[in-house]
Amino acid sequence: MKPFIVIFPVILFCCLLSAKRPNILFIFSDDHAYQAISAYGSNRNQTPNLDRLANEGMRFDRAFVTNSICAPSRAVVLTGKHSHLNGQLTNGETFDGSQQTFPKLLQKAGYQTALFGKWHLKSSPTGFDFWEVLRGQGPYYNPLFLTSNGNRKITGYTTDIITDRTLDWLKNERDSDQPFFLCSWHKAPHRNWLPAPKYMSKYDDQDVPEPATLRDDYQNRLSPASTQTMTIGKHMRDEHDFKLTPPRELNDEQKKIWNAAYEPKNKAFREAELEGDDLLKWKYQRYAKDYLRCIDSVDENIGRLLDYLDQSGLAENTIVVYSSDQGWYLGEHGWYDKRWMYEESFRTPLLVRWPGSIKAGSVNMDLVQNLDYAQTFLEICGANQPNDMQGRSIVPLLKGETPSDWRKSIYYQYYEFPGYHNVRRHYGMRNHRYKLIHFYMIDGWELYDLEKDPNELESVYGKPDYEQITAALKKDLSRLREQYQVPPDNRPLPAKIKNLY
Repeated sequence: MKPFIVIFPVILFCCLLSAKRPNILFIFSDDHAYQAISAYGSNRNQTPNLDRLANEGMRFDRAFVTNSICAPSRAVVLTGKHSHLNGQLTNGETFDGSQQTFPKLLQKAGYQTALFGKWHLKSSPTGFDFWEVLRGQGPYYNPLFLTSNGNRKITGYTTDIITDRTLDWLKNERDSDQPFFLCSWHKAPHRNWLPAPKYMSKYDDQDVPEPATLRDDYQNRLSPASTQTMTIGKHMRDEHDFKLTPPRELNDEQKKIWNAAYEPKNKAFREAELEGDDLLKWKYQRYAKDYLRCIDSVDENIGRLLDYLDQSGLAENTIVVYSSDQGWYLGEHGWYDKRWMYEESFRTPLLVRWPGSIKAGSVNMDLVQNLDYAQTFLEICGANQPNDMQGRSIVPLLKGETPSDWRKSIYYQYYEFPGYHNVRRHYGMRNHRYKLIHFYMIDGWELYDLEKDPNELESVYGKPDYEQITAALKKDLSRLREQYQVPPDNRPLPAKIKNLY
C-alpha cells in the first residue's frame, strides 16, 4: 500500500494542475485587413463575431508583423524569432521543422496540440499531435488536405470545412483530460477571393466606400512606391481576380450557383464598356465586395466556434486569440496585397478573449508584434520561455499592466525581391509617432510623421525640421538591428534586375 500512498498525491496534483491550465484556441486568417473588421472601425463591413471577441476581451490597436508575407510571418509566430534567424526570409524557402517551436514546447509541458487549415511552409508540420493542412495555398472550394495519414479531399467551402474539422476534433477526438492548444488557420481572405455560395450576392445593392488614397499618385516618396506591380487598376488579372469566368476549382453544382450570381453582373459590366476612372471604380467594387464576402464566412465560422465553446462549457477556461498573418491593402494607395512597411500591411488585427483575466472591452495601445505570440502562449500555458526567443510575452498587457520597460519601437524587414509585385527590399523601425524606412539596395530613406500624415503620403526625410528626429531614429534603428542580431542582406540581384535600381 505504501507505494500507492506516495504516488496517489502526485497523480492527484498533476490532474489538478492540468485542469487549471487554460486551453487556447488560436484562429488565424490570411491577409485579413484590420480595416475590414467593424471592431476596428470599418466603414465597409460588419463582423459581429469578431466584435464579440473585442467586446468580451482586448483589442490591440498597435499590433504589427516583422515581415509582411505569408510563410515568413508563420515562421515568426512558430519560432518567436525574426526571419533571418528562423531561415524563412521569403515564401521561397522550405521551413526547417526540426528547429525549436512553441508547439513542441507546449507538447513537453503536457498540452495536446492540433492544427487545421492553412500551413504554407512546404515542410510537414511538427510539434502537433494531430494536423490536417491545405496543400500549398489551398483552394476556396473542394480542398485537398495533407495529413499524417495521407491525403484527403473534402467537397465544400474551405472556410466551413476548416471549422468543421476544428469542431470535430474538439467534440470527438481530443483527450478531455489534457489541456489543448488548437489552431484553426484559414486560407481566407487570401487572393483570389471566392465567396461561399450564400454570400455571392451580398453587397450587390450597395457601394463599398472607397479609401481616400485609392488614386494615390506616389509623389513625395521614393521610386519603389511607383515601380511596384500591385495596383487594382493595372495589375489585377481580369478572369482570375474579377470573376469574369467561372473558377476552375468549382464542381458542376457549385458552378451553377456561381453562374446565377455572377453572370448577370458580368453581362452588365461587358455591356457598359467602362473606361478610365469608371473602370477603376468598377474594379474596386468587384474586388472589395468579393474580399468582404470571404471575411463574412470567416466571421460566421468564428461564431460557430464561440457558440460551441459556450454550449460545451469550455468557454470559461479557453482563451481565444484571433489574428492574421499580416495586414492587407483594401484599395489604400490604389493597391491590393501586402509586403510594405506602410501601415495597412505592416499592422495586423489582434483580438484576445481570456475570461477572468482580461477586462471586457479593453483596448491596448502598446507596440506588440507577431514575434511575441510564442512567448505569450508559453507563459499562459506554464511552459518555459527559451532565452533565444526574441519577442516578449504580452501577458502583463492582457491583464491591463504595461511594464515600465515595455518597448518603445519595433523592427521590420522585407526580403522578397525579386519576387511577386516588385516590392523592393527594405527595413525600418516604427515608434508611436514616426516611421523610418530604409530601401537598402538603393540606400534610400523615407520618414513619416504618423501624427501629421497618417496616410503616409509625404516622406519628410531630409527636411530641416526633422534632422534631429531623423538622427535619433537612425540611432534607435541601429540599436534594434544589433538587439535582433540582424546581418547584412548580401543576396545578389540578377543583372537584369540591377538595372531597375
